[in-house]
Amino acid sequence: MSDLEEDIIDVFNAVEASIVGFKQRRAKKHGVANEKTEEIPDYNPENIPWIQAEGPNGIYERFPAYKQKPGMNKDYLNLLEDLKRHNGKLQRSGLFYWLWNDEETIGRKPAKK
Repeated sequence: MSDLEEDIIDVFNAVEASIVGFKQRRAKKHGVANEKTEEIPDYNPENIPWIQAEGPNGIYERFPAYKQKPGMNKDYLNLLEDLKRHNGKLQRSGLFYWLWNDEETIGRKPAKK
């Protein structure tokens, strides 16, 4: 590779780094959620008191229980935030999580392989 080609690659790398930095600053300033600029909230789904239920597609777990309010469980609130960042669906540790239409209830079941 010639010196000129290396210089051009260095310029492109610098421009790319500047763009990434600009997007991060803009997201922080405007409160825009962006998976690449914000950390995944810290939570452990096993600390959520899941309730076993059965629906038309089989057995699953949910929180909170039917007609109950979720309360202020930190792990629940952080999982809820993570789900909202992922448009209400995500997979973690072999489980599929989804957010119900009420935007409070979370369901989970084994992910399809």
